[in-house]
Amino acid sequence: MSESERVLTSRLRLAVVRLNRRLRAQRTNSATTLTQLSALSCLHKCGQLTPGELAAKEGVQPPSMTRVITALEELGYATRSPHPSDGRQAIVALTDAGRAYIEADISAREAWLDKRLAELTDEERTVLARAAEIIDRMAGNQN
Repeated sequence: MSESERVLTSRLRLAVVRLNRRLRAQRTNSATTLTQLSALSCLHKCGQLTPGELAAKEGVQPPSMTRVITALEELGYATRSPHPSDGRQAIVALTDAGRAYIEADISAREAWLDKRLAELTDEERTVLARAAEIIDRMAGNQN
């Protein structure tokens, strides 16, 4: 790896960490942990999932996800119901309260980001749009 590649690696890592920290600071409510918030976000994006599917998408072990789901149920943000075709499975879904919670969180973060983007030139926003595609691909989320 060349020196310029190492510098890019370091600058990109630091920029992503700083942006993530600033976005996390925009949370409107800290009733959930970041792990719980991530699971809620996944359910919001993907819809109903089995606990195993949710664990796989979140990159955690099923027992850990079971604890997260239990906490979300206790908060009233998620429900578990029997799987329609597999009695050994359950389906996890957002409740109306869970959907409202995650949508408020997303809205607060995006409002902050909208303000920052409005401060940029058209050219800078174009560069960021391309960078977002590349970063998403690097992270393995080619949606």
